[in-house]
Amino acid sequence: DVQLQASGGGLVQAGGSLTLSCAASGFTSDDYAIGWFRQAPGKEREGVACIRSSDGSTYYTPFVKGRFTISSDNAKNMVYLQMNSLEPEDTAVYYCAADVNIVVVTLLEITYDYWGHGTLVTVSS
Repeated sequence: DVQLQASGGGLVQAGGSLTLSCAASGFTSDDYAIGWFRQAPGKEREGVACIRSSDGSTYYTPFVKGRFTISSDNAKNMVYLQMNSLEPEDTAVYYCAADVNIVVVTLLEITYDYWGHGTLVTVSS
């Protein structure tokens, strides 16, 4: 089975940076997507960014575009989310998830088949 483990969360001041890591394993295909999602206190979970393993194509939700960068190291089975210019509104539990039946790169949650445990990011003002 696919297994995902997110790490790298912590406390950071507004304007600071943080890099999250997702260790992904157990894939039977070379074509899948890894997405980062987040859930802030009292809010619904929302998509942040995703990347396709086969061609590196990415998609970002508008509110992080230009601040966050998703990347992957397929040799190490790792996906990263570099977060810059963090704002208190970015405070949330961040999850990585895998879409193993990928058609297009998307942040539509229903397409993601496997989820890891989250890592908490807290941005202080």
